[in-house]
Amino acid sequence: MHTLIQNLIRSTSYPLIAGGAALLLVHLAAAGASYWPLFPLVVAAGITLVAVLERISPFEPDWNRDHDGDTRADALHLFVSYLLIQSAVAMAFGLRALVPQGWGLWPSTAPMWAQVLLAGLIMDLGLYTMHRLSHVSGFLWKLHALHHSPERLYWLNGGRRHPLSALVLAGPGLTVLLMLGATPIAVGAWMSFMSVHLAFQHANLDYRLGPFRHLLGVAEMHRFHHKRDFEDAQVNFGEVFLIWDRLFGTFHDAPRSPRKGEVGLRGEATPSGYWAQLVWPFKRVV
Repeated sequence: MHTLIQNLIRSTSYPLIAGGAALLLVHLAAAGASYWPLFPLVVAAGITLVAVLERISPFEPDWNRDHDGDTRADALHLFVSYLLIQSAVAMAFGLRALVPQGWGLWPSTAPMWAQVLLAGLIMDLGLYTMHRLSHVSGFLWKLHALHHSPERLYWLNGGRRHPLSALVLAGPGLTVLLMLGATPIAVGAWMSFMSVHLAFQHANLDYRLGPFRHLLGVAEMHRFHHKRDFEDAQVNFGEVFLIWDRLFGTFHDAPRSPRKGEVGLRGEATPSGYWAQLVWPFKRVV
């Protein structure tokens, strides 16, 4: 029975939870539902399910164990990251009135699913671009390295980002969407879906996506990006889509996904406290 449950989780968890969340969010957006509190509730339900499934069918059992108090710090990181996402959505709603609608640059009459997908493609390309730059620029890497510092990957890691790094990563894509006059609820739906996807992307969950792993940045592909050896981690930068990695030559796949002892930062110890971690990038030598 336990094996049967694990097999079901392995093959259906992402399609049912992430896919179901995407469909529900698009439906709510198309129906003109209020963003608050419905969309955050969908996100909370999706992330909670990922956290529970990790306990039932972990990819790496040791990664379910607290490492030197990192769970508390990671929870604070996730809370702050989600506040930033909510601020971005609020900004989309608030600034919509300032963008001249006569420009006609945003296809506001298109079906909602198309608007959400377009918002996602623009946002994701911006994230991919800034993500790659964050691995090249010394200062940006100092900020971004905090995200790569955990020696285990689990559902909370998606939010472990320095607030300044999060702003750098998301800023260009959001700016383009705001300048185009994107429908705010479409932006909100995509950001909500992305929050659920990020939990899956870093989840310590034994799940598979078959050939679709070549299109989406799920955990079995994203773990390569967190490899301890920096030279090996310059792959699979895509946040949701891996089409950018395909187009720009950073896609990587292999039969075996990195496990315990193979992720993190080489030769560097990260402070365990949240506030110390926020200061840490400015103390790093390289």
